[in-house]
Amino acid sequence: MKDLFGQAILDYQTDNNPENLYTETSISELDVMPIDYLFRDFDEMPTFEQKALTLAKGNVLDVGAGAGSHALYLQQKGLNVKAIDISPKAIEACKLRGVENVEAINLLDLPTDEKFDTILILMNGTGIFQNLFVIGAYLEKLKSLLHPAGQIIIDGTDIIYMFDDDDDGGKWIPGDKNYYGEVDFIVHYKGMQDEPIEWLYLDFDTLKNACDHHSLECKRILKEDYSYLAKITIK
Repeated sequence: MKDLFGQAILDYQTDNNPENLYTETSISELDVMPIDYLFRDFDEMPTFEQKALTLAKGNVLDVGAGAGSHALYLQQKGLNVKAIDISPKAIEACKLRGVENVEAINLLDLPTDEKFDTILILMNGTGIFQNLFVIGAYLEKLKSLLHPAGQIIIDGTDIIYMFDDDDDGGKWIPGDKNYYGEVDFIVHYKGMQDEPIEWLYLDFDTLKNACDHHSLECKRILKEDYSYLAKITIK
């Protein structure tokens, strides 16, 4: 893995001839992602992100921190924030921006000796679950990191709208995946292409059912078209 996503973030932070990222999935064409978008201020963030940050309280874990914009905002508000990302280069950029508590680590490898009041997983947070087979492992890990009265704030998108109608009035879904929201995600940067990663776009009802199975309560906070913001707590 070339870590092109993290390289783009670090290039922007260090003014090292940054260029825009390009992303594609197994069901969508190449699309531009302006790199400065990852460095946005609170006022520039979408409604879902602003709402999530206003709900954050106590000891906060920011999962998939990227350039650290969410963590930096909460830190400036006086909250204790730990930011993690699988990208060492993104974490380096977070440090340079002033995020104080950062670590390059996979969520599943994070020790459970520290508990959190709020866990944030934003920018299609359900993507980190990869596929339906490992949702349970991620939910159990998240539960083990929460204080009993803690909360997980996560957003997601139901991508059913991207599929064509079939002759029966339903949707035509390709048969190479177990669930229509399972996609391969590919990053392009400066003429290079990273290896595809598994990424999960999860509809709210499927997320809620998975949470129920793992003794977690899932409530939808906001909804906009096919996207949603949800709060997960321990039952």
